[in-house]
Amino acid sequence: MADSGEQRRRRGSVRQRGNSLQVRVFSGVDPVTGKDVYLTETVKGTDRAAEKAAEKVMTRLLSQVDQQRSATSSVAFGYVLDEWLRTAELDEDTRDMYRGYADRNIRPVLGDEPVRKVSTRMLETLYAELRRCRVRCDGKPFIVHRVDGDHDCVKKRCKPHECKPLAASTVRQLHSIMSGALSAAERWEWIDANPARIAKRPKQPQPQPTPPSPSEAAQLVDAAFAMDGEIDDWGTLVWLVMTTGIRRGEVCALKWSRVDLEQGIIEVRSSYVLRKGVGRVKDTKTHQMRRIALDTETTVLLREHKDRSRQRLAELNVKLTDDMYVFSGVRKFDPTQPYSPHAVSSRYKDMAERLGIDTHIHALRHYSATELLAAGIDLRTVAGRLGHGGGGATTLRVYAAWVAASDRKAAEILGSRMSKPKPGQK
Repeated sequence: MADSGEQRRRRGSVRQRGNSLQVRVFSGVDPVTGKDVYLTETVKGTDRAAEKAAEKVMTRLLSQVDQQRSATSSVAFGYVLDEWLRTAELDEDTRDMYRGYADRNIRPVLGDEPVRKVSTRMLETLYAELRRCRVRCDGKPFIVHRVDGDHDCVKKRCKPHECKPLAASTVRQLHSIMSGALSAAERWEWIDANPARIAKRPKQPQPQPTPPSPSEAAQLVDAAFAMDGEIDDWGTLVWLVMTTGIRRGEVCALKWSRVDLEQGIIEVRSSYVLRKGVGRVKDTKTHQMRRIALDTETTVLLREHKDRSRQRLAELNVKLTDDMYVFSGVRKFDPTQPYSPHAVSSRYKDMAERLGIDTHIHALRHYSATELLAAGIDLRTVAGRLGHGGGGATTLRVYAAWVAASDRKAAEILGSRMSKPKPGQK
């Protein structure tokens, strides 16, 4: 058996670098890159005192490595992820999304790693690798085969691998997932500190909303009303989304009990979502109720829509009740069932494509916000209509350019109301 001195020499070394000594200790293999990892520290000087100081540094670094390897908890990071996803207070759709991210991008790299060995450097290395290539290739050319086993690559259209980075927003999402799991591990006393707390993640990309222009919005509304049929009022739905900025799931979940036509107000309390083909009503995205004032034209359109709905139901010997949905599907008029959010998006997209406009239903929300800001409506009011939290911080981040334009307009208005200074007067 090798003595302790030989063991120390294998695990660590001291070498001279210029006028300093570098202490280098083997710490293990990086699970992300597969490369050897070393802890290093520099001691100034090369004399006997520096050598003694280097020995003390060596002892400390070796102890640090030994502590990692003999951790009291051998829980794997993959197990921590599973436990956190199982117990965290998350919406089921969010939980499913997080599981997908974990299975694709986190578990194959760090899943088997003991949670106590997951370090800030490992996390930042993973982020950098994913921003370079989402499959974390080694940089060498290879063929992406479409099928396993022997086959003709030409017939199967196999292609050379092309590195495609994960979006910065996706990597930030991965960071949030791992930070949540590691925070749980810290609370459960499986680790002493959460390494994700100080890990540097990619910068948040600046939002770039693309609302339709006023002329495009007019075309879309006209086309929507032209599509109204005997059993649905598609034009009214599109108009309501455009004038209120309501989310797709929120308009699908809207019931007549939440529409006050006398006061001209709608209450947004819930959202309708489809998960694995099954629909359900859930809280709004920000889990907050909001009241949105309606303009006179929108109130008139909703009143007419309600009258038509009442007449359609009367023909079926059914009475319209407040518990019925404001909008239902196009195949069958049944206000006891909400409009499918997917059907709304698909129908709107098809309509826009026929008009030659590259847009989607969510862009109407951007249109509502930008038009209000351009008209000089204050940020807090716009944020309240959209259902943004944080007192307008989200609204400001997304619509910064339009807020700046509104601010310039406010300055011009103020300047025009001031008395003009006369040259030479003090």
